[in-house]
Amino acid sequence: MQQIELNDSTADRYLLDAPGLSLLAFHSRTCGTCRVAREQLPELDLPVERLCWIDAGDNGGLVERYEVFHLPALFLVRDGAYYGAVNASLAEWDLRQQISLALDSYPAELP
Repeated sequence: MQQIELNDSTADRYLLDAPGLSLLAFHSRTCGTCRVAREQLPELDLPVERLCWIDAGDNGGLVERYEVFHLPALFLVRDGAYYGAVNASLAEWDLRQQISLALDSYPAELP
């Protein structure tokens, strides 16, 4: 799984152009659970092409647009379309199930 760091100025263009599934992961350097997520998520066998890391402390515009209220926060984008939040624990089975459920919903424009 490819990993990329996105920020306020690069996220929109990248996500609109990226083919396939992108899992956005908002995190903070001072969040203990975020550190665990940064270690575990890349090791999981998830049905996504890429994991996009966004530092919530440095990217207030994205935090506001995606309405991030807790960290880590996960969101799903496929082929430039927004499929919403992925509300799951860091367990692989839960993430896979929630990603599947998100893809069953109607897509929207990126926030």
